[in-house]
Amino acid sequence: MDPASSLTEAPQPYPNEPNCIVGNSEGKGRGVFGYQTVVEISPVLLLGKEEYEAHGRFTILDDYTFKWKNGSMALALGLGSLFNHSNFPNLSYAIDTSSDSIRYTTTRNVKQGEELCIYYGSNLWFEPARPGAAGLSSNGRNDDDDEWGGLSRVEILPDSLPAFFQGSMDDTVQAEDLPFERFKPPPEEETLETLRTGKIFDSTTDNFAKWSVFQWLRRSELDASELGHLKRVRKQGDTSTFLLSVSALPPTLPKDISLPPPFLVTVPASVALTPTSLNLKTALWPTVYAPRRKGEIEEWSKGKARWAWDAMHVVVREALQWRERGELPIAAYVPPPYEVPDGASSPPAFMAHDTRQSATHPLRHAVMNVIRHIADERARAEAGPGKEPVEAQPDAPSNGTNYLLTSQTLFTTHEPCIMCSMALLHSRVKEVVYLFPMDKTGGCGGVTCLPTLPGVNHRFTICRWKEGLMKDAGISLDDSTDA
Repeated sequence: MDPASSLTEAPQPYPNEPNCIVGNSEGKGRGVFGYQTVVEISPVLLLGKEEYEAHGRFTILDDYTFKWKNGSMALALGLGSLFNHSNFPNLSYAIDTSSDSIRYTTTRNVKQGEELCIYYGSNLWFEPARPGAAGLSSNGRNDDDDEWGGLSRVEILPDSLPAFFQGSMDDTVQAEDLPFERFKPPPEEETLETLRTGKIFDSTTDNFAKWSVFQWLRRSELDASELGHLKRVRKQGDTSTFLLSVSALPPTLPKDISLPPPFLVTVPASVALTPTSLNLKTALWPTVYAPRRKGEIEEWSKGKARWAWDAMHVVVREALQWRERGELPIAAYVPPPYEVPDGASSPPAFMAHDTRQSATHPLRHAVMNVIRHIADERARAEAGPGKEPVEAQPDAPSNGTNYLLTSQTLFTTHEPCIMCSMALLHSRVKEVVYLFPMDKTGGCGGVTCLPTLPGVNHRFTICRWKEGLMKDAGISLDDSTDA
């Protein structure tokens, strides 16, 4: 590899990694250039919690430290502190607290001479430089050429930036000011035809004897969890009817209370979730009204809203690039999370586009491709450096380790189809953000909404990008196309 002609100074090979060189990057200073899967394993210099609070956070080094375990901060040695920032990183890093090192790995194919960059996060203390064609400064090269073939200059921003670009990046953004709208499924409604019922033994007595029946029920241990959604007694005029037992055989009645023989009655099989279902069920038997409590809506900071803004524009540029190459303009992107827990490894970023036309394969959707990339990368990581991925043994313990998108957000240009939506559900994705709804084929609110269907074992948040925040750059599709 010889990118020296693109550098303003002679490249300096890095001794520990023969496929990397250190050179000057325009607008950034020194940077690392090269290509391979595992680029660098950097040892770290640790600053203990007390040392960091007393001294480290007041120095310029604070801008380059990583969160470590027990409140410590770590400064990457070797090449680790030379990697520059990019909103479109081609490098991810994994923190290894057991060896006090950081492992840097490419997230996609890297061209010769392309600068290797990581994502610093949204709270930058500097104005990021615009990336060039290969990230290198040049002598006489046209700086307007960029790695997207000029497509990054397509006008997809509105005339004025949203309000979350102003002020502290830690401030909370109100829901109406977010760049997307959360999909709200219709309430779970039941009809007379869909009402589920069961049979339970009951018996009727006059109201004067009902307290004696209550006391007997407490002593008889006939209470069962299957009766928890029903009221135990129904009063009608001068009589009260009691639910007695869910068993297949009628219960033995007390001898000291005059009760007629028990008989079977039809009752609802579950609580009432809506006023309509409450009316339907109470007509059979008095039922508990327990509308489903929705989970607390996650608050987003201005920094995270900016992170989503950047991610959506990245995925649109990817779709534009592949449209020019004859593919369907559909792309999917899983960026590094906005926040990573202390001591945890930062997952790499993954990008994929639709390859149905070039591969002549009907299942090569962008979402399916990005999930496959993630699975392949995990297999390589588990196999170890220089080894071929191996298939997991059927009896190997998993404990959720096969969930590929846990706590991750997927951005995509178009609403995923039913097939892709089910793949996302099985991958345990946290949330899906899409630009174009697909009313006839979409599985995230279009023709159906998979994560809200009864019986599925995972729910994920669905967000639709607001109209007007991004101009149509020529990637809209006929709504009958599966995306």
